Amino acid sequence: MRAPLFLLVLSALLLAGAPAQAGKVSKDGYFKGIRLAGKVKVVEHFPDIKVQVVESFPDIDVQLVNAFPDAVGKWQMVENWPDFTIKFVNSFPDVKVRFVTSFPGVK
Repeated sequence: MRAPLFLLVLSALLLAGAPAQAGKVSKDGYFKGIRLAGKVKVVEHFPDIKVQVVESFPDIDVQLVNAFPDAVGKWQMVENWPDFTIKFVNSFPDVKVRFVTSFPGVK
């Protein structure tokens, strides 16, 4: 009977560690297959990514641009034909961002 209990505890520990990894942005600027660059639309329902704006310890630094959002961390806010959608949240974000005026990207 001790072996199933050990496996149950081990499974619970492994599953508890999984959400911590899910919220991370990769070094090359991807989150769940979405490249964090390009045209972005803010929505209220069914976003691709839930974003929390922070001043310290961001997952990515974001620079808002008016054209050519071609580098990771450069976002152009649009109403039509976005590359991905976001929703701003105060808790339980997928990604934490800090808005900057220069040097965007994953640190």
